[in-house]
Amino acid sequence: MNIRIQIISMIFSFVFGIFFSMFTNINYKYLFYKNIVFKVFFTFIYIIDCALLYFLIIKKINNGIVHLYFLLFIGGGFLVGLFKFNRFIDKFKYCLKNVKKRKK
Repeated sequence: MNIRIQIISMIFSFVFGIFFSMFTNINYKYLFYKNIVFKVFFTFIYIIDCALLYFLIIKKINNGIVHLYFLLFIGGGFLVGLFKFNRFIDKFKYCLKNVKKRKK
């Protein structure tokens, strides 16, 4: 595999980690249903969909070759997305609060 494909794969893995973090935060609210069947169902479908999506896109990029550093980039992207997503939500709530104050 040449260096161009490896760099594209690393960038994709990092961006996928960010999206994975955002989707995990969104899926987190479904874990508090009282029905255990819904908890297991949503978690199982979420994990299968994310893994399948990653491997399908990696297969298109570099014929499905996964290296350890791709997984490290997913982890790094996940951490960046985790911290940045919370900041984004806080800023969004702050903007909504200011808009409501202006309407009054």
